[in-house]
Amino acid sequence: MKAILLITVLFVTTTTFAQKKKEVELNLKNAVVIGQMDKPADRYSIEINLTELFASHDVKSVASLNLMKLGADSKMLASDSLASQLKAKGFDTYVLVTVRGYDRRFKVSSVQDDFSTALSRGNLFEIHSMDVVSVSFEFKFFRNGEFVYGEIVKCGNVSDRESVLKRFRKKVSKRILKEWK
Repeated sequence: MKAILLITVLFVTTTTFAQKKKEVELNLKNAVVIGQMDKPADRYSIEINLTELFASHDVKSVASLNLMKLGADSKMLASDSLASQLKAKGFDTYVLVTVRGYDRRFKVSSVQDDFSTALSRGNLFEIHSMDVVSVSFEFKFFRNGEFVYGEIVKCGNVSDRESVLKRFRKKVSKRILKEWK
């Protein structure tokens, strides 16, 4: 009897902790959007779509492509001079967007790098590939050079690049309202 009671208490306790959504309130008011894609067209599409979504939800945002020359190394976004310029303009949050893969089972990375280390990581995937029906995007939020929050957004039932971007806009718009803002 005591064993059953103990197991029940442990089960209820672990499920309560597992249901906890997030530890940090993001309260997103501004963002520098950085797409970590190898193809310039993919990077441009993601950054522009995300800045438009942020603007429609009253989040001040700027795309990293507006801050750097084409082909420049994204690591320069972690430099003190650019960070102080952005802080003067009212930006204190950086959002890194990467394609995590083409599977629905991905979880948020347990590695919580600092901002400059996260910028140096590469990206192996394109927005869309042949015979792919699901794309997982990883969002990592940084403030003061430190990791604040991470989340995976899964876009399923996609058949081409346009359908990926359409699902991306739909899913991320809901996420901005419910989780990020």
